[in-house]
Amino acid sequence: MATIESGGVNPILASPNRLKLGIFGINISSGLALTLAEDRHRVTWPKMIEISQLCDECGFEANVPVARWRGYGGLSDPQATNFETYTWAAGVAQATRQCAVVTTSHVPVVHPIVAAKQAATVDHISNGRFALNIVCGWYQPELEMFGVPMREHDIRYEYADEWIEIVKRLWSAEEEFDYEGRFFRISKGFSMPKPVQRPFPPLMNAGGSGRGRHFAAKHADMAFILPTSLEPDELTAQLESYRRLAREEYHRELQIWTYAYVVHGDTQQEAEDFRRYYAVERGDDACVENIIRVMGIQAQTLPPAVTDELKLHFKAGFAGIPLVGTADHIVDRLRQIVRIGFDGVLLGWLDYAEGLRRWNREIAPRLVQTGLRLPVSAHG
Repeated sequence: MATIESGGVNPILASPNRLKLGIFGINISSGLALTLAEDRHRVTWPKMIEISQLCDECGFEANVPVARWRGYGGLSDPQATNFETYTWAAGVAQATRQCAVVTTSHVPVVHPIVAAKQAATVDHISNGRFALNIVCGWYQPELEMFGVPMREHDIRYEYADEWIEIVKRLWSAEEEFDYEGRFFRISKGFSMPKPVQRPFPPLMNAGGSGRGRHFAAKHADMAFILPTSLEPDELTAQLESYRRLAREEYHRELQIWTYAYVVHGDTQQEAEDFRRYYAVERGDDACVENIIRVMGIQAQTLPPAVTDELKLHFKAGFAGIPLVGTADHIVDRLRQIVRIGFDGVLLGWLDYAEGLRRWNREIAPRLVQTGLRLPVSAHG
């Protein structure tokens, strides 16, 4: 566990809550939704501060941005307006006091020396509340914009292995070092100051493939996955296998997180009607087709009902787990997620600020009653 010189530990690792929570994607236009709705998420700096401070007030453990350099096209071009995540994290850290601030970093386009220095800087600004989410690169139009090759899947992880090895040495080495690898050559590498957290700030990675799971098990403190179904026994076995891999192959313990989109209504019908409004009536269908094509999802080979469901969840919350309904229904879904074996959930709303306020009023007390979370004053 990463310790902090002042005596504490990062909120993500230190939290006593059975269910850890965070917000996801506030730094990108439209957030997690692919919609033409006029009330979709807008990216302004005052909005970043408002939402981040509400996240603090709710006692959430993490504030995780999406690293994006261009949008997905369609009529709304979601995520095209975005704040760069290292500088975003520095600003958010200065405006908050409790929640961990995370940088999501694309390893193909950020040199490890630059990443190590920027990460250490944010760790000092936040007094040890920083974490790094490592992305190996999958969105080909972005890489083409940088003139960076789209490497074969497993080679991306070999590149990332070298990248994080260099970053960790820069965070810890007291003397200059040379490094000669397949992808990087470092001459007299050195970086000061070291991070506040020792030996390193915690790392997150979304490794879904076999090679990706090995990378996360070897390097990450939080593995981030999106289940293809919530069939309890099958998914519990999958998570146990992931943890066993980390423990037996790499002698490490691993948190496993996922993400969900929230549509909260006074009734189930009200919540479903609101999702229908922004994701069906106002959903950006052209954008969804672009994403499915880039991701290589062979929609034409899926049954029509499965394809329609997939597209709905993309438009509603970038294919996250749906938390759609009343406060009691949402809490029941979260209890199921914890029973399956997840440690944490990142959340998104069409309107993050209003969603967090309502969460604090109506859902947070129920989570305390169920024992999934402590009162905010008890852990933050």
